[in-house]
Amino acid sequence: MIVHDLSAETPSMTIVSTKFLPQNLHATTAQLKLTSHSPHTNAAVSCRVCISSNGRNSSRNLTKVMVSAETKPTHLPNYDIKETHLIKVLSRSCKAGQFNESLYFLELMVNKGYKPDVILCTKLIKGFFNSRNIEKAIRVMQILEKYGEPDLFSYNALISGFCKANRIESANKVLDRMRSQGFSPDVVTYNIMIGSLCSRGKLGLALKVMDQLVKDNCRPTVITYTILIEATIVDGGIDEAMKLLDEMLSRGLKPDMYTYNAVIRGMCREGMLDRAFQFVRSLDSKGCPPNVILYNILLRALLNRGKWEEGEKLVTNMCSRGCEPNVVTYSILISTLCRDGKVEDAVNVLKIMKKKGLTPDAYSYDPLVSAFCKEGRLDLAIEFLDYMISDGCLPDIVNYNTILAALCKSGKADQALQIFENLGEVGCPPNVSSYNTMFSALWNCGDRVRALGMVSEMVGKGIKPDEITYNSLISCLCRDGMVDEAIGLLVDMETGGFQPTVISYNILLLGLCKTRRVVDAIQVLTEMVEKGCRPNETTYILLIEGIGFAGWRAEAMELANSVFSLRAISEDSFKRLNRTFPMLDVFKELTLSEIKN
Repeated sequence: MIVHDLSAETPSMTIVSTKFLPQNLHATTAQLKLTSHSPHTNAAVSCRVCISSNGRNSSRNLTKVMVSAETKPTHLPNYDIKETHLIKVLSRSCKAGQFNESLYFLELMVNKGYKPDVILCTKLIKGFFNSRNIEKAIRVMQILEKYGEPDLFSYNALISGFCKANRIESANKVLDRMRSQGFSPDVVTYNIMIGSLCSRGKLGLALKVMDQLVKDNCRPTVITYTILIEATIVDGGIDEAMKLLDEMLSRGLKPDMYTYNAVIRGMCREGMLDRAFQFVRSLDSKGCPPNVILYNILLRALLNRGKWEEGEKLVTNMCSRGCEPNVVTYSILISTLCRDGKVEDAVNVLKIMKKKGLTPDAYSYDPLVSAFCKEGRLDLAIEFLDYMISDGCLPDIVNYNTILAALCKSGKADQALQIFENLGEVGCPPNVSSYNTMFSALWNCGDRVRALGMVSEMVGKGIKPDEITYNSLISCLCRDGMVDEAIGLLVDMETGGFQPTVISYNILLLGLCKTRRVVDAIQVLTEMVEKGCRPNETTYILLIEGIGFAGWRAEAMELANSVFSLRAISEDSFKRLNRTFPMLDVFKELTLSEIKN
């Protein structure tokens, strides 16, 4: 089996083994060591204190919080604010969402011997987490624990913040600290933990938290089970979810429409439409008549399978039961019609929707804008954006990105750039997708300087590059023969916290093979496997073609034989390669059936 010892100086190639073939792909992602240089790396947090010079203070106030210069409002003078004003200004600044000012006043307040208000501190904790300033949220809790009296709500706010930030270990530590302070977690605490774990695909851990909830004599609620049912449908399938529903009923809990909607959505996702409709028919007897959300789930499932007649019957039945279609219902119809190429019918549905007194939203318009762009009717797509605005519906960044991509694809990068540069003025600042589109368009137009300027501008605005950004850059560099720069960018991608995917490696392999750097291509493939990235059919075809076009046709087909026998490439691909590089000598005698055997 083969590793290639290729040399640019020799016309032939020795084939010895192939460590990169499928059966040897045992590398794990743990072998990939990423070094993050992110400025947002979490640092250890400490509450800085100093000894009070006032010996008359109580033992509680022997230490003072060091007031941070960074949180001091710039518009305030340097003299102390009267004590009687502190609570008022703290409350006012917190209410206005000026959390840095609030923290400054909180620090002043405890230094003057005031006990921090737990409600205001809880608001501050939530505010800092919402603005992604985790360290200051921790600081507020440290002040509250040292100088005040935290309650269950403040601990729940801290746990919720950590969970949303994907810092589950930190949340668990708060849970332990909470217990050590004599607080018993309530069902809200557990629901926060369970919801966070489920949203991150950690159903097993979520079920363990559920077990702990029961051990703590805490009664699960309908919300608890609904969260678990939704996650179980994704992870274990509808049958496992139905077991949870039965358990829920055995506890005397009555499912609500959110629970039933989750179950119906799961059945539809698994293609069990008959079972879903049968389940819906039983809801009336359960005291939960179907609502518009449930009908929309069923309608989407039917139309996604092309069952328009059944979909129309469903809408008729829905209306006969007094359940009026909403904006989402019409948006589903518009989206499906556009997908099926029936754009004029979709426009008519939009008109009916407006006659019914419903206001279309961006999700209603987006399929139409996309359809016009797909058909090359860009003027009409842009007119539709103007119509949206005049109708009181502001386009979102998805709408604008659709237009940008269509303009760039049709070679109208200058017009796209004009729209791009005005996005901030219309209240819709560009996102990473907008920048990716413009970068590729400008590079393709030969304007490398402006293209790279887009990347610099994006990073300067705090917008992080994504996998598409890196792959686009690597592709553009390879296409222009700047393969060494592309290799360097692949390394930067890893240090930036992104694990290159098979797409990233395939782009680089194509660039190397086009420049006949086959030895380097094999080295990249070897490193790819070592880092736990499994090659796909495209990977092998690129390498086989690279070897063949470099002059080693027999060796290319030997590699093709090997990967085909391991079912790493399809029969059609193998036949195409065999036509491109006809087997020489002994290989000519091999038939397809012999190769399979």
